[in-house]
Amino acid sequence: MDGPALLAAHAALQRLLASFPKEYAKDCSYTAKAMEVSVAQHGGLYFVQINRRVEKCGWAAPGFNPSAHWYELYAVSPEGKVLARYPYHP
Repeated sequence: MDGPALLAAHAALQRLLASFPKEYAKDCSYTAKAMEVSVAQHGGLYFVQINRRVEKCGWAAPGFNPSAHWYELYAVSPEGKVLARYPYHP
């Protein structure tokens, strides 16, 4: 992964984590540990998709996801500025 892709992934993950209610901070399901981040580049922007993977927390079976279609998608500049978020609503 190149430097700008890493910046994009970090910026999107931080934006997502900051959006969760503070009382969820101790629930592994809402931490970076439970998130899987994928990055693609197109047209000078980075597109970051974040999927929640609760099995990484140790209490769920592999492949288990309480919200099967839950994901976040962000457009991020090479400098790490989040430009847009895809409006996903479960």
